Amino acid sequence: MDLADIREYVPGDDVRHIDWNVTARMNTPYVREYHEDREITAQFLLDVSPSVDFGTARALKRDLLIDFVAVLARLLTRHGNRVGAVVYGNHVERVVPANGGREQVLRLIDVLEKRPRLDQAPATALAELLDTGLTSIRRRALVFVISDFFSTPGWERPLTLLSRRHEVLAIRLTDPRERELPEIGLVVMNDAETGEHLWVDTSDGKFRKRFDDVVHRREEALAATFRRAGVETLELSTEEDLVRSIVRFAQRRKLRRGQRAIAVAV
Repeated sequence: MDLADIREYVPGDDVRHIDWNVTARMNTPYVREYHEDREITAQFLLDVSPSVDFGTARALKRDLLIDFVAVLARLLTRHGNRVGAVVYGNHVERVVPANGGREQVLRLIDVLEKRPRLDQAPATALAELLDTGLTSIRRRALVFVISDFFSTPGWERPLTLLSRRHEVLAIRLTDPRERELPEIGLVVMNDAETGEHLWVDTSDGKFRKRFDDVVHRREEALAATFRRAGVETLELSTEEDLVRSIVRFAQRRKLRRGQRAIAVAV
């Protein structure tokens, strides 16, 4: 939005555009008029660390990530918008400058499809991915942070800073087995990040209770972090239809924006 003019308020103008400094000097309401820049630059901050390779035969979280990028990038570029990406594995591996057109969409998909799977890596540090976004995205953009948000601490502040400069959406990749432990007896659990193996008895009531407590605390902590950062979230599950999830989120987002506009007008 570029400022075009300042004029006297007339009934029906958006009260959010009132220029209070000019209003105070002129002793009558004045509003700012804008030229709207219709072109959007979208940036995908992509966490493709080993934990994103978790899932089932139906789908991995990595599959969700690639499909989401493909769908959104194509929708955006079809309307003349530009898309770019930052790719993080065990460190920031690649920055794809924003560009438009079908070839850019194919370029992003190719980068993700050809990227080899990591058997193990240092613990994910989302702060590095978000910090790269802060330094590399110079103009205001629509930013999609796509991750399962299994990370070492320290990423909360960069997310808040990012949301102050850009419109940020957190796309959280999930799988039901990360929240509900099936009761199947003695099994080997593998840490996707470090490669460490651990035998656990899933029929042990005490272990199941500890597992549920950890999941509950993590859910509460993530919700609080996104709320403090002022970031909207979309959860994508390996067991849900991707397009249906996107449409449901878009409808919910449109409804919230309409409610906020009504509240401001009142």
